[in-house]
Amino acid sequence: MIPSLNRCPFAELTPAELYDLLALRVRVFVVEQDCAYQELDGLDAAAEHVWTRGPSGEVAAYLRVLTDGADTRLGRIVTAPEHRGTGAGAALVRAVLEGVDGPVVLGAQVQAQGFYERLGFVVDGPGYDEDGIPHVPMRRP
Repeated sequence: MIPSLNRCPFAELTPAELYDLLALRVRVFVVEQDCAYQELDGLDAAAEHVWTRGPSGEVAAYLRVLTDGADTRLGRIVTAPEHRGTGAGAALVRAVLEGVDGPVVLGAQVQAQGFYERLGFVVDGPGYDEDGIPHVPMRRP
């Protein structure tokens, strides 16, 4: 188990938790990746939100879990820049995968494909463009 693992449905997030999670998502997916798009996509209310905090209380890694038919879908997987290379992101994904029965799917940025392959995911279809960033669909049986 990883330290300070937090998980809860949207309705149970405190305003401060929600702010911290959304701030990290915007920091990385919109600002760092220079990708102006609608980050708040309407799916957060149906998701379970899972994250860890670093030693100073900052969000280190985050993802959301959605049910997608018979599959579980992981999305908005992000590690704070200052926590990259520490294993925080991989530890978070592994912790979530331990509690999932059945297939897990995600859309991976091509540059992160190797990261997900090391966690047992395989490419499961043709690549596609999402908001100007190349992605591939991936599945973990």
